[in-house]
Amino acid sequence: MKHSLPWIILTLCGIGLAQAGDFDKFLKGLIKEKTQQPAAPAQPVAPTAPTAPAAPATAPGKPADQLLKALLSGNTSQEEEARIGQQISGNLLGAAPLVRDEGLQRYVNRVGRWVALQSERPDLPWRFGVIESDDLNAFAAPGGYVFLTKGLYRKLRNEAELAGVLGHEIGHVIRKHHLKLLQKSQAIAALGSFFGSKLKNENEIVQNLIGNGAEIVARGLDKDAEYEADRIGLVLGARAGYDAYALPAVLAEIGHVAKSDKSVSLLFKTHPLPEDRLGQLSEAVGERLDGLAEGQSGAGRFYRLR
Repeated sequence: MKHSLPWIILTLCGIGLAQAGDFDKFLKGLIKEKTQQPAAPAQPVAPTAPTAPAAPATAPGKPADQLLKALLSGNTSQEEEARIGQQISGNLLGAAPLVRDEGLQRYVNRVGRWVALQSERPDLPWRFGVIESDDLNAFAAPGGYVFLTKGLYRKLRNEAELAGVLGHEIGHVIRKHHLKLLQKSQAIAALGSFFGSKLKNENEIVQNLIGNGAEIVARGLDKDAEYEADRIGLVLGARAGYDAYALPAVLAEIGHVAKSDKSVSLLFKTHPLPEDRLGQLSEAVGERLDGLAEGQSGAGRFYRLR
């Protein structure tokens, strides 16, 4: 049974709705009038289990500060974006490695790539993974890298909820939220020191720019970026044939976790509270999904952790 967003919010916290947002253009751009249910969202060819990204070699013939200039100008190419994402992801996986379950990693990649195909950047070399952590959280890095924690995965009840979570992180990538954060946070320091330094290669520049990968993904984006990613996650999940209300259901479930629980301490520190996110989604969506065909939950396909 499909519950309305206001119903979910009321059962979660009994609060009023947040201020409305303009969602009409967004929905028209990303949801088709009739969303067809896929025969099986896991149809794409199963990739091999992801591994920690290797640092790319410096591109020949390019000045060492080209990547920095591209980042500061906001004109980062897909190749340059991938270099930054590889470095961040490699640092993150150094702190929290992938869960050693090849079946799980293949499954999450199949679902993630299917959802990413519904986005405006289907051509990115998307990579998804579940990392060893009991926290409830998920992370994205530029270039198509998306990770969720084992703790959050265990909270999910079906494939549609997984698709919604991955769709949220895909939203961060396609809107380049972390690249914009890097531009803002590093511009002054970069202009003051980088052009006067003698770094050996682009990898060293990237590492110096981002610092620790876990720090960058955990630093937190502004609320508007999180609300936008929620809207994108909901829409991409629906376009992929899943229940559009799956992501709100995950937010509601997280909202039941005590704020003092250490498993959500980082999440609540870097994201708006679940009730605020649900309120924003409810105001943005309103009754605009009423004519949408009910999507799949994918419960029978959901990969259960051992």
